[in-house]
Amino acid sequence: MTHVHVVYAHPGERTFTREVLDAFLVGLDGAGHTYTVSDLYAAEFRSELTRAEYERESGQRPDAPVPDDVAAEQAALAAAGAWVFVYPVWWADCPARLKGWFDRVWTVGFARKTVGRPTVADKALVLCTAGYDIAQLEASGCYEAMRTVMLTDRIGERARASDFVVLGGSAAAGTAEWPALKTAHLARAAELARSV
Repeated sequence: MTHVHVVYAHPGERTFTREVLDAFLVGLDGAGHTYTVSDLYAAEFRSELTRAEYERESGQRPDAPVPDDVAAEQAALAAAGAWVFVYPVWWADCPARLKGWFDRVWTVGFARKTVGRPTVADKALVLCTAGYDIAQLEASGCYEAMRTVMLTDRIGERARASDFVVLGGSAAAGTAEWPALKTAHLARAAELARSV
């Protein structure tokens, strides 16, 4: 059994990405895993660094405390053996709120430039939805670029193992092909949860 912290970033409540999150959580429940969820839009998580945060992170004020919302995210991550990021792909990246989450939460002393070892999870899973299918994302070079940014730069050595999964093709919603594809994607999300 693993304790999982899920970071979810989507502003809509009735979306395919939300269905993926729900299927993933059902999979966690079914496998007996425990979990917490940070819904960044529901919590109105601030994505912009303040001047004080920038000064702390740039070394001008390294002993300044982190804001309470950042400390809460760091505590949730530190308590989990696995980290999961669920979001839609927008312009070949995650939503700005999640990008800002990395800017603010991956602080000096927690996730980088620390004496000793930064906080490390056993596993990190990036689970995102995309309008384009995988073949289109690979042909454009976007798939490898997204994977590299998330797994090499943002996750890096902060997890002992990491995986990047795109549930693509949601632009087909409303077509005859979509119901079967959607069902397969939701089943995959649940299966990934069971094996986290």
